[in-house]
Amino acid sequence: MITVGCSGFAVPATRYFREYEFVEVQETHRAVPGPGTIRRWRREAPDGFQFALLGPREIAQESFRPGKVIETALKTLELVQEELQAQVAIFLASADFTCSRPNKSALKEFLSLVRSRFATVVFDAGPAWNPEEADELAEETSTLAVRDPLQHGLSKRLQAYYRLPGPAGHKSRYEDPAIERLAEIAKDATHERAHYVFTNVDMFADGRRFKRAMGL
Repeated sequence: MITVGCSGFAVPATRYFREYEFVEVQETHRAVPGPGTIRRWRREAPDGFQFALLGPREIAQESFRPGKVIETALKTLELVQEELQAQVAIFLASADFTCSRPNKSALKEFLSLVRSRFATVVFDAGPAWNPEEADELAEETSTLAVRDPLQHGLSKRLQAYYRLPGPAGHKSRYEDPAIERLAEIAKDATHERAHYVFTNVDMFADGRRFKRAMGL
Protein backbone atom coordinates (compact mmCIF):
# COMPACT_ATOMS: atom_id res chain seq x y z
CA MET A 1 0.00 0.00 0.00
CA ILE A 2 1.38 3.41 -1.01
CA THR A 3 0.36 6.73 0.53
CA VAL A 4 1.36 10.03 -1.11
CA GLY A 5 1.19 13.43 0.53
CA CYS A 6 2.91 16.72 1.26
CA SER A 7 4.56 18.31 4.25
CA GLY A 8 2.03 21.04 4.93
CA PHE A 9 -0.93 22.43 3.07
CA ALA A 10 0.71 23.91 -0.03
CA VAL A 11 -2.73 25.05 -1.21
CA PRO A 12 -5.96 25.82 0.69
CA ALA A 13 -6.96 22.78 2.74
CA THR A 14 -10.26 22.28 0.92
CA ARG A 15 -8.40 21.95 -2.38
CA TYR A 16 -5.72 19.77 -0.83
CA PHE A 17 -8.30 17.34 0.54
CA ARG A 18 -9.61 16.76 -2.99
CA GLU A 19 -6.19 15.62 -4.20
CA TYR A 20 -4.51 13.83 -1.30
CA GLU A 21 -5.38 11.48 1.54
CA PHE A 22 -2.39 12.30 3.77
CA VAL A 23 -0.62 15.39 5.10
CA GLU A 24 2.19 16.21 7.50
CA VAL A 25 0.96 19.08 9.67
CA GLN A 26 3.83 21.57 9.68
CA GLU A 27 2.23 23.90 12.20
CA THR A 28 2.99 21.54 15.08
CA HIS A 29 6.70 21.97 14.37
CA ARG A 30 6.58 25.69 15.13
CA ALA A 31 3.57 26.19 17.41
CA VAL A 32 0.21 24.70 18.26
CA PRO A 33 -2.52 25.25 15.64
CA GLY A 34 -5.52 27.11 17.00
CA PRO A 35 -8.46 24.97 18.14
CA GLY A 36 -10.66 26.50 15.42
CA THR A 37 -8.15 25.51 12.74
CA ILE A 38 -7.90 21.96 14.06
CA ARG A 39 -11.67 21.54 14.18
CA ARG A 40 -12.01 22.91 10.65
CA TRP A 41 -9.41 20.48 9.30
CA ARG A 42 -11.14 17.57 10.98
CA ARG A 43 -14.54 18.70 9.71
CA GLU A 44 -13.44 19.32 6.10
CA ALA A 45 -11.22 16.25 5.72
CA PRO A 46 -12.83 13.35 3.83
CA ASP A 47 -13.38 9.98 5.46
CA GLY A 48 -10.16 8.05 5.75
CA PHE A 49 -7.92 11.11 5.51
CA GLN A 50 -4.70 10.71 7.55
CA PHE A 51 -3.04 13.47 9.54
CA ALA A 52 0.61 13.16 10.57
CA LEU A 53 2.22 15.60 13.01
CA LEU A 54 5.70 17.10 12.83
CA GLY A 55 7.22 17.09 16.29
CA PRO A 56 7.92 20.46 17.96
CA ARG A 57 11.31 21.93 17.06
CA GLU A 58 12.19 22.20 20.77
CA ILE A 59 12.78 18.45 20.74
CA ALA A 60 15.60 18.76 18.19
CA GLN A 61 16.93 21.83 19.99
CA GLU A 62 17.25 19.69 23.11
CA SER A 63 19.05 17.02 21.03
CA PHE A 64 16.40 14.48 22.09
CA ARG A 65 17.63 14.57 25.71
CA PRO A 66 14.72 14.00 28.12
CA GLY A 67 13.67 16.80 30.39
CA LYS A 68 10.92 19.30 31.11
CA VAL A 69 11.15 21.01 27.70
CA ILE A 70 10.70 17.80 25.74
CA GLU A 71 7.96 16.47 28.03
CA THR A 72 5.98 19.70 27.65
CA ALA A 73 6.41 19.56 23.87
CA LEU A 74 5.20 15.97 23.74
CA LYS A 75 2.13 16.69 25.85
CA THR A 76 1.23 19.55 23.52
CA LEU A 77 1.64 17.28 20.51
CA GLU A 78 -0.56 14.64 22.11
CA LEU A 79 -3.41 17.14 22.48
CA VAL A 80 -3.35 17.83 18.74
CA GLN A 81 -3.04 14.11 18.05
CA GLU A 82 -6.24 13.45 19.96
CA GLU A 83 -8.15 16.21 18.17
CA LEU A 84 -7.05 15.13 14.68
CA GLN A 85 -6.96 11.40 15.42
CA ALA A 86 -3.44 11.44 13.97
CA GLN A 87 -1.62 8.13 13.82
CA VAL A 88 1.86 9.31 12.78
CA ALA A 89 4.38 11.57 14.53
CA ILE A 90 7.58 12.67 12.75
CA PHE A 91 10.60 13.99 14.64
CA LEU A 92 13.28 15.91 12.74
CA ALA A 93 16.86 16.25 13.96
CA SER A 94 18.88 19.40 13.41
CA ALA A 95 21.51 19.47 10.67
CA ASP A 96 24.34 19.35 13.22
CA PHE A 97 23.02 16.25 15.01
CA THR A 98 25.98 13.95 14.34
CA CYS A 99 25.99 10.17 14.49
CA SER A 100 28.06 10.09 17.68
CA ARG A 101 27.65 7.46 20.37
CA PRO A 102 26.02 9.88 22.87
CA ASN A 103 23.60 11.14 20.21
CA LYS A 104 22.68 7.63 19.13
CA SER A 105 22.05 6.67 22.74
CA ALA A 106 19.89 9.76 23.37
CA LEU A 107 17.88 9.24 20.18
CA LYS A 108 17.34 5.57 20.98
CA GLU A 109 16.08 6.43 24.47
CA PHE A 110 13.80 9.13 23.07
CA LEU A 111 12.32 6.86 20.40
CA SER A 112 11.66 4.14 22.95
CA LEU A 113 9.84 6.73 25.07
CA VAL A 114 7.59 8.15 22.33
CA ARG A 115 6.87 4.79 20.73
CA SER A 116 4.35 4.11 23.49
CA ARG A 117 2.64 7.48 22.95
CA PHE A 118 2.05 7.48 19.18
CA ALA A 119 0.85 4.70 16.89
CA THR A 120 3.63 5.24 14.34
CA VAL A 121 6.85 7.09 15.12
CA VAL A 122 9.11 8.36 12.35
CA PHE A 123 12.45 10.11 12.74
CA ASP A 124 14.74 11.97 10.38
CA ALA A 125 18.23 11.80 11.88
CA GLY A 126 19.57 14.36 9.42
CA PRO A 127 22.25 14.44 6.73
CA ALA A 128 25.08 13.49 9.08
CA TRP A 129 23.68 9.97 9.44
CA ASN A 130 24.12 7.01 7.13
CA PRO A 131 20.61 5.88 6.07
CA GLU A 132 21.40 2.26 6.85
CA GLU A 133 22.49 3.14 10.40
CA ALA A 134 19.28 5.09 10.86
CA ASP A 135 17.26 2.12 9.60
CA GLU A 136 19.04 -0.17 12.07
CA LEU A 137 18.17 2.13 14.95
CA ALA A 138 14.59 2.32 13.72
CA GLU A 139 14.33 -1.46 13.68
CA GLU A 140 15.71 -1.66 17.22
CA THR A 141 13.09 0.81 18.47
CA SER A 142 10.13 -0.35 16.32
CA THR A 143 10.01 3.01 14.56
CA LEU A 144 10.62 4.22 10.99
CA ALA A 145 13.61 6.17 9.67
CA VAL A 146 13.19 8.73 6.92
CA ARG A 147 15.14 8.34 3.72
CA ASP A 148 15.17 9.85 0.23
CA PRO A 149 14.60 7.00 -2.26
CA LEU A 150 16.17 8.93 -5.14
CA GLN A 151 19.36 9.49 -3.15
CA HIS A 152 19.57 6.40 -0.94
CA GLY A 153 17.42 3.75 -2.59
CA LEU A 154 14.75 1.66 -0.92
CA SER A 155 14.54 0.65 2.69
CA LYS A 156 14.73 -3.10 3.27
CA ARG A 157 12.04 -2.99 5.93
CA LEU A 158 8.40 -3.99 5.45
CA GLN A 159 7.25 -0.44 6.21
CA ALA A 160 9.01 2.67 4.93
CA TYR A 161 8.71 6.43 5.18
CA TYR A 162 10.18 8.43 2.32
CA ARG A 163 10.52 12.22 2.24
CA LEU A 164 11.35 14.03 -1.01
CA PRO A 165 13.19 17.30 -0.14
CA GLY A 166 13.78 18.47 -3.72
CA PRO A 167 16.71 17.56 -6.00
CA ALA A 168 18.67 20.66 -4.98
CA GLY A 169 17.02 21.68 -1.74
CA HIS A 170 13.63 22.93 -0.63
CA LYS A 171 13.28 25.57 -3.36
CA SER A 172 13.87 23.13 -6.23
CA ARG A 173 11.31 21.08 -8.17
CA TYR A 174 11.50 17.57 -9.58
CA GLU A 175 11.66 17.39 -13.36
CA ASP A 176 9.72 14.69 -15.21
CA PRO A 177 12.69 12.24 -15.50
CA ALA A 178 13.12 12.31 -11.72
CA ILE A 179 9.40 11.70 -11.15
CA GLU A 180 9.49 8.81 -13.62
CA ARG A 181 12.57 7.38 -11.88
CA LEU A 182 10.85 7.69 -8.50
CA ALA A 183 7.84 5.81 -9.84
CA GLU A 184 10.11 3.04 -11.13
CA ILE A 185 11.74 2.75 -7.70
CA ALA A 186 8.37 2.70 -5.93
CA LYS A 187 6.99 0.03 -8.25
CA ASP A 188 9.98 -2.21 -7.52
CA ALA A 189 9.46 -1.96 -3.75
CA THR A 190 8.13 -4.90 -1.78
CA HIS A 191 6.97 -2.99 1.30
CA GLU A 192 3.70 -3.82 2.97
CA ARG A 193 3.20 -0.08 3.37
CA ALA A 194 5.13 3.02 2.31
CA HIS A 195 4.58 6.76 2.62
CA TYR A 196 6.00 9.13 -0.01
CA VAL A 197 5.94 12.70 1.26
CA PHE A 198 7.05 15.69 -0.81
CA THR A 199 8.58 18.53 1.21
CA ASN A 200 9.91 20.89 -1.49
CA VAL A 201 8.43 24.19 -2.63
CA ASP A 202 6.55 22.56 -5.55
CA MET A 203 5.39 19.62 -3.47
CA PHE A 204 1.72 19.86 -4.41
CA ALA A 205 2.40 19.68 -8.16
CA ASP A 206 5.28 17.20 -7.85
CA GLY A 207 3.19 14.88 -5.70
CA ARG A 208 0.35 14.98 -8.23
CA ARG A 209 2.72 14.04 -11.05
CA PHE A 210 4.09 11.17 -8.97
CA LYS A 211 0.57 9.93 -8.28
CA ARG A 212 -0.21 9.96 -11.99
CA ALA A 213 3.01 8.09 -12.76
CA MET A 214 1.99 5.47 -10.19
CA GLY A 215 -1.57 5.23 -11.50
CA LEU A 216 -2.98 6.36 -8.14
